[in-house]
Amino acid sequence: MHKIEFKLKHGNPYPPGCTATEGGVNFSIFSRHATAVELLLFDSSDSELPFQVIPLSKEKNRTFFSWHVFVKDLPMGTWYCWRLDGPYEPRQSGLRFDKDKHLLDPWARAVSHKRWQRAMACVPGDNSQTAMRGAVVDLNYDWEGDTPLRISSEKAIVYELHVGGFTRHASANTRHPGTFAGLIEKIPYLQALGISHVELLPVMAFDEQDVPQHTFDLGLKNYWGYSTHSFFSPHPGFCVTPEQGTHIQEFRDLVKALHKAGIGIILDVVFNHTSEAGAKGPMINFKGISGDIFYHLDPFDKSIFHDYTGCGNTVNANHPLVSRFIISCLEYWVREMHVDGFRFDLASALARGEGGEVLHNPPVLWGIELSEQLAKTKLIAEAWDAAGLYQVGSFPGYRWGEWNGRYRDSVRRFLRGDKGMINELATRVCGSSDLYEPHGRLPISSINFVTCHDGFTLHDLFSYNQKHNEANGENNQDGCNNSLSYNCGVEGESDNPAILALRCKQAKNALAILLLSQGVPMLLAGDEFMHSQRGNNNGYCQDNELSWLNWKLVEKNADLVHFVQQMIALRKRHKSIMRRHFLTGKPTGDRLLPDVIWHWQNPKGQPEWDDPNAQLLRYTLTGVDAHDADLHVVMNMADNAVQIVLPTIKGRVWRLAVDTSLAAPNDIVAPQDQKRVNKPTYLVAGRSVVVFENA
Repeated sequence: MHKIEFKLKHGNPYPPGCTATEGGVNFSIFSRHATAVELLLFDSSDSELPFQVIPLSKEKNRTFFSWHVFVKDLPMGTWYCWRLDGPYEPRQSGLRFDKDKHLLDPWARAVSHKRWQRAMACVPGDNSQTAMRGAVVDLNYDWEGDTPLRISSEKAIVYELHVGGFTRHASANTRHPGTFAGLIEKIPYLQALGISHVELLPVMAFDEQDVPQHTFDLGLKNYWGYSTHSFFSPHPGFCVTPEQGTHIQEFRDLVKALHKAGIGIILDVVFNHTSEAGAKGPMINFKGISGDIFYHLDPFDKSIFHDYTGCGNTVNANHPLVSRFIISCLEYWVREMHVDGFRFDLASALARGEGGEVLHNPPVLWGIELSEQLAKTKLIAEAWDAAGLYQVGSFPGYRWGEWNGRYRDSVRRFLRGDKGMINELATRVCGSSDLYEPHGRLPISSINFVTCHDGFTLHDLFSYNQKHNEANGENNQDGCNNSLSYNCGVEGESDNPAILALRCKQAKNALAILLLSQGVPMLLAGDEFMHSQRGNNNGYCQDNELSWLNWKLVEKNADLVHFVQQMIALRKRHKSIMRRHFLTGKPTGDRLLPDVIWHWQNPKGQPEWDDPNAQLLRYTLTGVDAHDADLHVVMNMADNAVQIVLPTIKGRVWRLAVDTSLAAPNDIVAPQDQKRVNKPTYLVAGRSVVVFENA
């Protein structure tokens, strides 16, 4: 412990948080109604007592509503927290000051949860021995010339993964499993797969203890990470040496390594709620500092938290100070951490005004869109919230991409074998022009996916008709009840070769449709080698082998991994699949053919869009120029085979590129190995996708 106390200066209100400069460290925190403020300094994250307690003076250390102090010569690696006193009047004003609570700095760049006990923060009084703390860190770093990547959205192929679960399984064979460093070791695999961006489930510091009590009693914890408390700090659980305050360096090492490999990084961010939950939740930071403005509170009884997120509270994102906090946080991750984009969890909650009403022009969302520092950053919205607001196709703004839930559901129904889906499927495969074109948006507004972290994996989508979430401790009451899945005739695991072959074919069908669709495709990590969660469609609390990726499956299902690699390669070599503008059915560029030509099995040559029994979609995508091959695509989800007549295009011959009904390696063939189709017809097997290329 330090023998002497560090000398002080008044400090500055800006920037907020903890800022190391020449000669010392400036600390600043915003709290309008605090009457007394103390800064506590510790030698380590688990020191029992502070080595210095610094009371701040209203006269010397307060500017408007900011409290600040400069500590001379304070070394890097010092840990700290705050104590604030003030009114406790939850019903009248929403204020909940507790002078004994140790509070995290909302702007902390590195935090420790080593001693954290959530239960102790949920009751009044001293939690000094169980609270989280922030660290004084040096932001200097050798980026070696790195900058955020600028990959065009139409060329993007997103791969959603969980940093911990990606390498925590023993089969990952990494030196530092479950960490940013562990993910670096798997970059060659990501390169070989061909994806352009990783989309990381939450990596901002979150509360692993934020689960229902009965779930916690089972030894389970918050695994997904949708429980953020420190928006400026990488999650300590993903760091190798978090107690040394290396969070920023370890995360930057990951970003730099990904960029060197040509892979961008998108962060899943959770600004709709925090881990402080509702009235009975813990006091971590915001509640004890400015809870009256940071959350939506009932105007008649401000002890009641309005909950549009299903997580106990909702961030009051359009309050000017909260809006500024969110935007400055995003700018920090781009400016200082070089991330390439953000996916916003339950983003529609950010469209609500201070009274919970839906705003047509939410200031925070427009502030994000118009920020100069975020101008080249990818913005993706989960365009709904838990209170019924659904904005897919109408999310405020123009730059935003949207997780297209309509696409997911339509493709799942088609794959399940639902009839009469052809009109809907064609619209989704062509970029969902019905949702985006009327508002002047583009196909890249549609983030297409069949599976994601929330729900069945691809393996389970074709292995289970019902969810099996018993392991979560909630009597299988949690998770989605309408997964639109198809178990191929047997519920759960099977050793029937016919069932296994159909499930594999269905997985290939889903991946082929996804990668042939206009818009931005997103794959779920592990789907390419049939990762299973044994029917659990809500693995948020399963930080164990149920969720961790088993890398032995890469070898076991190498044929499917190869299929995905080749489908990604096929997409990349065809500009016609990566159009920036919607298909028109009219000639474009230097080709005399329409950009898309629809084909019919109807002998009268009439459209089958409204046929209630139709299960086959067939079309030709014309190359955008003379050097771009045409594609003829057939998607047949009927049980029976269909004989098709290949279209004639002058000067070109068709070659078979994909047939999901064929065994590997004939299910997908690289251009140099493709064989010419000499017959004018081709028999398309039931439940299969077939693609022809020409030259």
